[in-house]
Amino acid sequence: MELRHLKYFLAVAEELNFTKASEKLFISQPPLSRQIIELEEELQAKLFIRNNKKVALTEAGKYFEKEVKTLFQDLERISLKTKKIAENVSGEFRIAYIGSIYSAVISDLIKHLKKQFPYVNFKLFEVSTTKQIDALEQGKIEMGIIRSPIHSPKIKSYLWFKDGFSLVYNKKSVEIKSENEILKLKEETFVFFNKDYAPHYHDVLLELCAFYGFIPKIIHEANNINSIIQLVKNGLGISIVPSNIARNNLDPEIGFMELKKVNLYTDVSLITSKDDHSEITQSAVGFLLPQRR
Repeated sequence: MELRHLKYFLAVAEELNFTKASEKLFISQPPLSRQIIELEEELQAKLFIRNNKKVALTEAGKYFEKEVKTLFQDLERISLKTKKIAENVSGEFRIAYIGSIYSAVISDLIKHLKKQFPYVNFKLFEVSTTKQIDALEQGKIEMGIIRSPIHSPKIKSYLWFKDGFSLVYNKKSVEIKSENEILKLKEETFVFFNKDYAPHYHDVLLELCAFYGFIPKIIHEANNINSIIQLVKNGLGISIVPSNIARNNLDPEIGFMELKKVNLYTDVSLITSKDDHSEITQSAVGFLLPQRR
């Protein structure tokens, strides 16, 4: 079995049409058909159902397609890693982070790395936790900063700090003096993270509100913590944000109240590939870990 057999198989599996697949591969149809037959004979498994009307994957073919796609993703990751090793400490280093991390910390990290590795091009991306995990598994980033939990055999995670929660509100439109008064906010409009963007975080916020005895009226949603803070500042609702954000926001129009009665926290973690032992990655992790927020 050769890589070309797998590439030909994927092309047919994606198109489900031998003519279109052959055009995509820039070969004629008869050789393509022969390659697929050779592959099926070697595997001793029928991968496609073929007749005059259609081409479809068998159950074995569906399984094989999923595994081959994973194989090619791993090959791409290995190729990228090999290239980085050859470049030593030059080239590109990509860091993804969630928007609810205080930006000054990210700036300090880049300054630290730039002093050590002046010829490296550092790139930053604000990305949700779920997309960061996919990107790291596929070798598209070298390091991520996420809100746990994480379940991936390909990723190593380091707990950075545990973050609590704080109520955030516009001081002119909401008057609240203590946690004991939070229940009176049940009729207020809430601004939350979009559930598809941060499902675990969204569920935690609902759990928080349930602890204080109400279901929030979520009218506005956003995928960026700064957008949420701005909506609150504009009087369009109240929200619950990580205490890390509250501690670093000095806007006089916005009030923050840490929710101390509820014992709920989120783990903020650094993630890297389990196969990554580069100097840059070790330096980045080493710089951040002592800085417990």
